[in-house]
Amino acid sequence: MSEIKLAIIVSYFNSDITEKLLEGALTRCEELKISKDDVTIIRVPGAVEIPLTAKLLARTDRYEAIICLGAVIRGETDHYDYVCQQVSNGCQHVMMEYNLPVIFGVLTTDNEEQALERVGGKHGHKGRECVDAAVEMIKVLASIESGE
Repeated sequence: MSEIKLAIIVSYFNSDITEKLLEGALTRCEELKISKDDVTIIRVPGAVEIPLTAKLLARTDRYEAIICLGAVIRGETDHYDYVCQQVSNGCQHVMMEYNLPVIFGVLTTDNEEQALERVGGKHGHKGRECVDAAVEMIKVLASIESGE
């Protein structure tokens, strides 16, 4: 595959899940022949820090897509709802402001079991799927920009 510059943001929080998301994303990059040198990995403390990091990466104009990986697992408080909304809205805002694919790979599940089902379990692997979505969106934008 031609050189595609990707940034992957991954949160430390719920690292047992997020590291599996990252592993799947990197494996998929390798399968698609995206060079390790063309993938920048940035680690942040938690999901809430992802949108700011995405914005700063977008401003560099070095990447064709940004993949955001995290895991927000529902607890016994409303905190879950606020975090999910902030992260989702923040990522969408960056995408719209910079006309850059910002792929939302932040799992929002009720429990750890559901999260594990999405990192290689019965619901597939969201890390891998995020790379596929990034590549597809890069192609879509290139097609639009070229008028094809």
